[in-house]
Amino acid sequence: MSIGLARLREEPDRIRQGAIDKGEDPSIVDKALALEGQRRTLLGDSDRLKAERNAASKTIGEAIRGGAAPKGAEVAALRQASTDAGTQIETLNAELAATEKALDELLLRIPNPADPDVPVGDASCNQVVRTWGVELPKEALLPDGGTWQRRPHWEIAEELRMIDLERGAKITGSGFPVYTGQGSRLQRALIDFMLDIHTAEHGMTEIWPPAMVNAASARGTGQIPDKEDLMYVVTRDELYLVPTAEVPVTNLHRDEIFEADQLPIRYAAYSPCFRREAGAAGKDTRGILRVHQFDKVEMVFFEKPEASAEALEWLTGRAEVILQRLGLAYRVLLMATKDMGFVQSKKYDLEVWSPGVERWLEVSSCSNFRDYQARRMAIRYRPEPGAKPELVHTLNGSGLALARTVAAIMETYQQPDGSMAVPEALQPYMHTAVVMKRSGG
Repeated sequence: MSIGLARLREEPDRIRQGAIDKGEDPSIVDKALALEGQRRTLLGDSDRLKAERNAASKTIGEAIRGGAAPKGAEVAALRQASTDAGTQIETLNAELAATEKALDELLLRIPNPADPDVPVGDASCNQVVRTWGVELPKEALLPDGGTWQRRPHWEIAEELRMIDLERGAKITGSGFPVYTGQGSRLQRALIDFMLDIHTAEHGMTEIWPPAMVNAASARGTGQIPDKEDLMYVVTRDELYLVPTAEVPVTNLHRDEIFEADQLPIRYAAYSPCFRREAGAAGKDTRGILRVHQFDKVEMVFFEKPEASAEALEWLTGRAEVILQRLGLAYRVLLMATKDMGFVQSKKYDLEVWSPGVERWLEVSSCSNFRDYQARRMAIRYRPEPGAKPELVHTLNGSGLALARTVAAIMETYQQPDGSMAVPEALQPYMHTAVVMKRSGG
């Protein structure tokens, strides 16, 4: 489950409104409440029958031990009552199991209510929190007073032979790019650069997770049932290709209990990411703005509940550090309820300015889930030694997603002569300050 039963009973109006705010059907809350009432009734009936059976067994036992055994008819009646109670208990337990299963399925489909400070509405209600850097214009000045036009990244990539979309489509299909030459080196440089910053400067522990997860892991982070159709499935082995490192890394601690002094736990992980929804309805199909496979460095945090709100701000700032070091103009959006996702309680999106296509491109989402994911995965901590375990809060954020970051670098750092300058922070990793058009096939 994602919403606790106590919370469902105590805050039905807030949970119902939370579903409405996210554009989900609020009637699922009422259905869950009805099943919860049925569950409690069945539990009560079962407990009553167990008490009656135990009382009957105790009466017979005490009479026999006391030497005053009941008459045969009385014994038979008591034993029959005990047998009947046992049969009814079995029936009730079967009904209770079916009810609890149905209730668990419904609870998985109730969205996480948004925090009070999240704007209510669709994408038009997203709020720009802050911006950084200069939005370069498409038309740029030359030293002699002339002008030149910045081109989209797919033209730059083709001319510099950094990305081969046609061969990627031949090998796998549309949305699976092949990075070649300095394009491949740029990918590797960005991954190493981001992981170095997050581990050496931000104190995160590096994780290299599996690229496939089982159904329990996908369910734990909320991909199932909310985003199941968007995942690639290895049907023979009942495994899923990861849509983000969030899924395997958050599940590292499924069914575990931390001591208070172990928190916070903060990870940084690289993984390839696979998403079926890319390229839907012909949107953003040129270049690498929307692809089925891309690389990403992810940050995943486990926090004490009272620290998670502040941790979200800090996590978002770590993603911003990467963009600032790369010299890319960006803005931070506080996402509205209908544009933030099913499982998040609060989310910031980081969008980078890409001058060749003159658009803001999302390169990071930083989210607080509060205890929503932790309840699914039974990830808890003891506030003090020997205390009753409580749910932790989980957070994650892209630090960063590479495909659109690469596109923004190409378009921001393209030069009038057709070459591409390398951001200063990446030059030690790429061993060059400029990417020139190379000869040969």
